[in-house]
Order: sequence, then C-alpha cells, then structure tokens
Amino acid sequence: MLKTLKQVRMYSIPVSDPRVSELITWYLRALQRAIDIIWDNTEWKYRLPKIERRKRKQIVIIPYKLKVPELPKDKSFKKRLRDDLLQNCPYARHWVDAVIRTAYSIMESWRKRYLRGRARKVKPRVRRRFARCKITLMRVDYGEKRIRITVKPGEYIEVSWGGRWFTRRVEGWSVGEVVLKDDGVLIPFKSTRAIEVRDVVAWDSNELSLDGFSSRVGFIRVDLKPLQSMKIVYERKKRVAQSRGLKDVYEKYVARERNRERDFVNKLASGLTRLLPNTTHVFEDLEKEELVSRRETPKSRRKRNARTPWKIIQRKISERAVVAKVSPRNTSRTCPRCGYVVKTQVGRVFKCPRCGFELDRQKLASVNIYLKYLRMRGFPHSDDPEEAVKGELWVGVTPSGRSPVTWIPVKRDPKGSEAKGRGLGIKRYQAL
Repeated sequence: MLKTLKQVRMYSIPVSDPRVSELITWYLRALQRAIDIIWDNTEWKYRLPKIERRKRKQIVIIPYKLKVPELPKDKSFKKRLRDDLLQNCPYARHWVDAVIRTAYSIMESWRKRYLRGRARKVKPRVRRRFARCKITLMRVDYGEKRIRITVKPGEYIEVSWGGRWFTRRVEGWSVGEVVLKDDGVLIPFKSTRAIEVRDVVAWDSNELSLDGFSSRVGFIRVDLKPLQSMKIVYERKKRVAQSRGLKDVYEKYVARERNRERDFVNKLASGLTRLLPNTTHVFEDLEKEELVSRRETPKSRRKRNARTPWKIIQRKISERAVVAKVSPRNTSRTCPRCGYVVKTQVGRVFKCPRCGFELDRQKLASVNIYLKYLRMRGFPHSDDPEEAVKGELWVGVTPSGRSPVTWIPVKRDPKGSEAKGRGLGIKRYQAL
C-alpha cells in the first residue's frame, strides 16, 4: 500500500540586520491593529441546542444555547481593512497581506478554543516578536541555496543556508514561508514522497510506557520511565529554586529539562522509525487539556498526566513516518474477540465476562486501537486476536549513543503485565 508522507523541518539561521527588528516592530503594530478591527466588527449570534439522530441513537451536537462569534470575511470588509493598514505602511504592500492573513489565523484559533471552552471572551493580544513572510515576498535560488526577502521596493535581505550543518538533510526539499525573528530567520523545508507501507503498529499512550501492537511483530513496549524520572528530578529542583526566589537558577533548570526532554523524544522517534520501517503508526486522538483539567481530573493525576509529552512524541514520529489517529473511546474496556464493553474496568488485567478473553489492559487498548484502524480501512473484525500474537518487543532509549540497542532474546507470556527487563534498550520476545 502506497502512502504519501509529508515532512516539514524548520531550521534557524542567525541574521544580524537592524532592518529585521524595525520590520518586526511595524509588523506587530499592524497585526494588533488588524486584530482590533476584526474584533470590533465581529458579530455575536446565538446558536440553539442541536440533537441529531444517527444509527438509531440521539447524538448531542450543541448541548446548550451558546453565543457564537462570527468573524467578518466578506470582500468589502477585507478591502477596507487592507486600505486602512496601507496608510502607514513603509514596506512592500505584500507585507500588509501577510499581516491580514496572520490576524485571521489568530482569530480563527481563538474562536475554536472559545467554542470548546478553552478561551475567554477576551481579545487576543500579540506578545511574541515575529514576522511571517509571504511566499510572494521571497525569491528562492535552490542552486545557490539562497533566499532573497523583499523589505521595500528595491530593498532586500539575503539569507543563505549553503554550508550549514543541515544542508544535506534538506537536499531536494522545497522552501516554505520563512519567519523573521530579531536574531535570525526560521526557514521551513518541505518534502512530499510516496512510501510503501508494509505494516501497521497501534500505540496506547500511558504514563510510563507506550504499548503497541502489530500483527507482524506482536506486542511492543516502549519504556518511558527514564523520561518520567528526569522530569520528577527537575520538578524538585525548580520547586527549591522558586521557593528561594532564585529566578536565574529556575530558568536554567527549565531550559535543561526542555532540552533533555527533546533529546529523549528525538532519540525515541528516530529509533522507532529505524526499528519499524515502512510502518503506519496509529495513535489515540488524545486531548491533553482534558487530561489535566481541574474539573475532570484530580490534582495528583493531573501532575502525572502533564509529565508525559504524548503530543510531542506523536508529532516527532509524524515527521519521520506515516501517522494515523483514532478515537480513544472504550479502547481499554472492549473485548476484541466478541466486542463486549464492560461498564467499569478495575485492575491491570481485563477479563471479558461474556467470552472469558483475558489480557493486560494496556495491551488490550493497543489491540483495540489496531482493530479500530483496520475497520476504518474497511477490514473485517478479527475473530480471535490471540492468533495474531507472535511475541513481544521491548524498546528503550539509551542515555547516550545510538538507539535502539538490541539485547538478549527472552521468552515471555504476552498476557503478563509486569516488566522484568534490565536497564534500557530493546528485548526481542520470540514467538511462543
């Protein structure tokens, strides 16, 4: 099966030019003014409750009466907005178009978060210093590996990525819209290629591990305990520094924790894509904000959920391989053999009261995610998932050196819930 893999990599090139800072200052003022004008012309309309009937079930689309913001998008309004911003524009006219597009992007993002209850009825404010450049303001010379950015008519800024450490990584890739910062330029490189998918791995995201299932490999367990331990250590260090009022020390620990987390996730994503080539990785479509919400989750659980960067892991793997998402609903409470859904799930091991199927709950979730994805692709339901189990593969990230590292093969019952591995690395579990 052929799949299209779209990859985007962004690299920073330092630039010391006072014209860049001046451009960013004007850009932010114009951007905030555009947001103010759009906000003042936004209409608030009531949306009534809505219930639809699907497959003999009533589904609530809109639970209650809600006041919804409608952004002005007609051509006459956009023309007036553009004319207003052009009055005090010392730069090329296309910079005004870039400001308007960014303003609408910010307002649309705020609107989605507001409708989901994650943003207040407050006008967005621009705080970060940046300027997003339109593709019409750029001229890319792939032979010379150089970008010419138009500032004013007849005035340009040139940026070259030739001879940089990442030049070989982006050979043959196209350049997207760059982002100007005070100290440099962020250049996104894009690539689209077709790959032949030979396997599917479904992942269940947990606090201390990623539990996967593949009909070719069997069960896969990715150990996240080193990442959790690192974050707990830095939480204590930051708490001590904050209690003593040491702001510089606190910021130092924040930067170190972020860098070590990125290093761990990058090694993990790189190791999995090398270990499982030509594979579609299926994840749960989790909402991290719900898992750390004060209304739905107790405090002790919120802190533990906040430590695991599931979204970052998914994004890093999507940069290297094909990624799909399915709904996490009832993945750890459904029997994959007969389809029975238990009302409550207690304990580490799932046991179906109808057919007697028994399996570790985390492994059960990975099997159900796998079956959900296959049903989305039009494949029938599996009659006996135990026939597809060949063994188990343990994956870990080493603190230094290349990962993954293969260790001694060991046999183990796939129904087991406890891990008895030594250190970090990979353990291949042979077919039983």
